[in-house]
Amino acid sequence: MASYNSWNGDRVHGHRFLLTEILKDKLGFKVILISDWEGIDQLCEPEGSDYRLCISLAINAGIDMVCVQVMVHFRYEKFIEELIYLVESREIPMSRIDDAIARILRLHRDLAREAVRKSLVLLKNGKDPMKPFLPLERNAKRILVAGTHADDLGNQCGGWTATRQGSSGPITIGTTILEAIKKAVGDDIEIIYEKYPSADILARQDISFAIVVVGEAPYALGRGYSSELVIPFNGMDIADRIPVLAILISGRPLVLEPWLLEMMDALLAAWLPGTEGEGILDAIFGDFDFDGRLRVTWFKRVEQLPCMLQTLYIRLALG
Repeated sequence: MASYNSWNGDRVHGHRFLLTEILKDKLGFKVILISDWEGIDQLCEPEGSDYRLCISLAINAGIDMVCVQVMVHFRYEKFIEELIYLVESREIPMSRIDDAIARILRLHRDLAREAVRKSLVLLKNGKDPMKPFLPLERNAKRILVAGTHADDLGNQCGGWTATRQGSSGPITIGTTILEAIKKAVGDDIEIIYEKYPSADILARQDISFAIVVVGEAPYALGRGYSSELVIPFNGMDIADRIPVLAILISGRPLVLEPWLLEMMDALLAAWLPGTEGEGILDAIFGDFDFDGRLRVTWFKRVEQLPCMLQTLYIRLALG
């Protein structure tokens, strides 16, 4: 953040030499420069009197994101209006806007990927406690990728994203779990993808393991109401023939059928990873540990719901 100070009498918010030539170019600063609260207003006297000039000086100096007044006088609307004028009149080059946007989005996606990685909860790792299934081996011959959520960005994002209820499919720019797997293993390992694997695929003897990604369809209010809360995919055929890592995509606990849980070699709760499927691959191949823990106890059957433990505690406390 550029602060309210000055250097050799010049306000830092408009100091291209410090912000761009030294910090960004010479020192290799790759993330974003943000202004202090209404800090760019100090670039003219009286403060904020020529707002267009303030914007031009700050953005051209290297400020990538500007803190403007939101609640009073709708200053953000004025900022947008003036910025558009400055770009269209070429007082701010489009290359400067492209650079700022690239820095902001790169930081956003890096943080989102880290959030995915740190929220993963490993629910099962190996049928034998002494022989963990994860991390997966990178020297596998072939990997089968299957399931309704393996190559669907909309399913990864869930509801309350691009639209209220959310939807399946390529709703935005991002990396599906299938794409992340391909990036992680490179060209040396063959990836076989079938949403619902055929009998011919399951009969093959040269598949090292399967990654099956399943979960709920996107939802918000209404559409998400369910009395079932079970995984809508039967992976018995796969788990009966091939070692399986099951990745569960959901915004809430779901019923894990005991027989299905027993057949899986490993089970991972990935919640709703959004656009950054690579965050999951960071952990399952061993580059990072699984740090996530469940915040609530998962129920075994739908009949156990609702789990109103708080009400029970109050009753016990009050006698």
